[in-house]
This record gives sequence, C-alpha cells and structure tokens, in this order.
Amino acid sequence: MRYPRIIIDTKEVRNNVKTLVNLCNKKDIEIAGVTKGICAHEDIVDSFVKGGVNYLADSRVQNLKKLQKYNLPKIMLRLPMISEVGDVVRYSDISLNSEIDTIKALSKAAAKIKKTHKIILMIDLGDLREGYFYEEELYKTVEKIIGFEKIKIIGIGTNLTCYGGVIPSRDILKKLIRYKNILESKYNLKLQIISGGNSSSIDLVNEDNVPKGINNLRLGEVLLLGKETAYGKQIEGANLDAFTLEAEIIEVKDKPSAPIGKIGKDAFGNTPTFEDKGIRKRILCGIGRQDIELDSLTPIDQDLRIIGASSDHMILDGSDSRKNYNVGGILEFRLKYGGILNIMTSEYVHKVIV
Repeated sequence: MRYPRIIIDTKEVRNNVKTLVNLCNKKDIEIAGVTKGICAHEDIVDSFVKGGVNYLADSRVQNLKKLQKYNLPKIMLRLPMISEVGDVVRYSDISLNSEIDTIKALSKAAAKIKKTHKIILMIDLGDLREGYFYEEELYKTVEKIIGFEKIKIIGIGTNLTCYGGVIPSRDILKKLIRYKNILESKYNLKLQIISGGNSSSIDLVNEDNVPKGINNLRLGEVLLLGKETAYGKQIEGANLDAFTLEAEIIEVKDKPSAPIGKIGKDAFGNTPTFEDKGIRKRILCGIGRQDIELDSLTPIDQDLRIIGASSDHMILDGSDSRKNYNVGGILEFRLKYGGILNIMTSEYVHKVIV
C-alpha cells in the first residue's frame, strides 16, 4: 500500500446524494452536483449521477472536460474568464455570469461553433462575491443581452456564505424571487432556473423555509460530508465519514515541546510561538502543507493533537494517547471540505475507492 492516501466510500457518497435529492425534490428544488471539490473524479461523479443530481457543475474547464461522458447539463460555476470562453461554450451548457463584456465574448465564441449558450445572471444579495449589486446595472445588462444571437438567459442565481459568511434566510431569498418577477414581466423572459445558493441553503430546505420559486441549489460539500454549511448540522440519513485520510508515521521520539535557540521565520514566512510543556512524545507523518492545511483535518484518535507542519511533514503530540504508535503505523483523519479539496488536488496523495 502507498501512503498518504484518501479512502473514498462511494456508496456513502451515493447515499448522501440520494438523501439530499429526496429532501430537495419534495420542495420542487433540483440539484446541481458540484464536482470541483473532488476534481471531477469519475468514480465519485458516478455516485452523484446515480444518486440523482439534475446537473453537474464545476469551476474549472479542465474538470468540465472530464464530465463530457455524462448525459446531464453541465454548468460552469465560476464567472468565465474571457480568455477561456471558447472552452466554456464547448464544454458547458450553462455558465454563471455578471459582466457584459464576458457575455459578449461568450456569444461570439458560441457563434463560431453554431451553439446557443445559456446563462444564469448572478445577483449579489449581500455576501459581496460575484453578481450584480445594483438593480439598474442588472436591467441595463439584460437589455443588451437580449440582442445577442447566441446567448439565452435561462435563470438568475445568488451566492451566499462563501466569502462574506452571510447566512441564507427566507427574506434574502425572497429578493431573488422579486428579481425573477420583474425580469420576466419587464423583458418577456421565462426564467427556468432560480438558483438559491449552495450547501448553506440546505438548513432552510430542512426547515421548510425556502420561498416558493427557488428551484435550484448548487451542492457540493453537503453531498460529500452530509452536513449543511450554515450551522454545521448533520442531515438526517446522511453519512459523515465518506472520506478518510490515512498517513504513515515516519518518526516517533520524545523531544522538548519548544525549540532551542533564537526563533526566526519558518518555511512559510511566519514567526511561530510555542508553549513549553516539557518533554512530549512527537509523532511525524509523511504528509504536509503542500498537500493539506492543518485546520482541515482532525485525528480520529481524539487524544492526538496536531501541533504543526512543514511542506512535507506533519507533527503531532501523542503524549496523551492511550495507543502505542510506532514507525510504519498509520494514523487516520477526518476531513473538512477544504481538506477534501486539497487532497483531491494533490498528486502526492493516493486516491482509493471502496
């Protein structure tokens, strides 16, 4: 066996997807399964598709290319770069947009391949990431887009929690419905997708508090980890342990808990501080910050404590553990969404499907 490695239980992922699909379908909400956190890994995407997602969505053209085998509409999640519009119209059916120059470039690229490209206009409802913040700018943009031959506006959407941490609420999402009604009436549009956010909106779904008319959510984290992201609540019937990181122990020694000598900057340009706890058992694992950020993982042995890492080494304090760890042994970790994203992106961590 090769380490470090991530163990992925696709059966548990598929169960999570089915659980969320059933929950959302009861509220007339379709799911776009977000594949960026898993780098569009085929075995996991298969679980999304078998679980019943209605769309596949990703932020990277490289991943959208991997999704071409699936007979589902593909959504480009990140606002397209003008430099990539050719690939965007070729490998996605729908893209999220908020800039008229980009939409114009998409129209030209779509015309070259004789394809109509569909767009969802993003509206910023306060989280201050992407989207139209001022109404008049939105309306002026729509007036221009209507004249683009190869662009079709099929929906509007918003993003919450990802940047500003704004938690979705019924009142916030009702603003999206208001925009829908104005746009349809003013410009004779038929908007088929009203996308009310991401995994942070699932708590509203669970509490039956989503405004009628919100019919789409873009879900990634909750499908993988079984928890909504506004409050971190587990979804009933979902699994929390579809992903487990395993790292091999490469050193076990008793050492001082504080370095000896004058402290300067570490390998990442930070000046570290240490609490002197005397001699402690230090465990080194063969994985580091090149692969994962420390706040994205938790040892399954709750008596272990991660105390630091360099690019290739993770250091843990094993003094309080009741287990006897030795070189060559394996430590297991639970992962947050950011950790899954890091690990799936790293070519140095082996992916094991079970």
